[in-house]
Amino acid sequence: MATEKVFPMTQAGKEKLEQELEQLKTVKRKEVVERIKIARSFGDLSENSEYDSAKEEQAFVEGRITTLENMIRNAKIIQEDEVSTDAVSLGRTVTFVELPDGDEESYTIVGSAEADPFEGKISNDSPIAKSLMGKKVGDEVTVQTPGGEMNVRITTIK
Repeated sequence: MATEKVFPMTQAGKEKLEQELEQLKTVKRKEVVERIKIARSFGDLSENSEYDSAKEEQAFVEGRITTLENMIRNAKIIQEDEVSTDAVSLGRTVTFVELPDGDEESYTIVGSAEADPFEGKISNDSPIAKSLMGKKVGDEVTVQTPGGEMNVRITTIK
């Protein structure tokens, strides 16, 4: 039997997924069922785009519910006191400067379930995080990105 994938995440990340799951189950699911009922009332389902659209949305919602339930069930909460502060690791915020121009960037490394680059949270599976994991303040690292190589120096780890 295959082992289930573990989803490392912070407690806050797990709570956010639980809230999304609750919203999907209690609100969104009911809205989609109501849309299907209304679309059925239009008659012939073979040429009913409203019905097709509602059924597609229902499939998406049910798929997302299943995904969230799996992620929550297999969540591994990252404990603050278990994570080293002297090396880049899951749950830590790393700040680095690009070499040679000195542009500074900060990211919090999180599990893929709670990654949100627009909030400065990158997945531990991302090229940047993979390159930085285990490195220490002062280390110079070559990061492989889709846009090419980037050389950085780690300035802080929190």
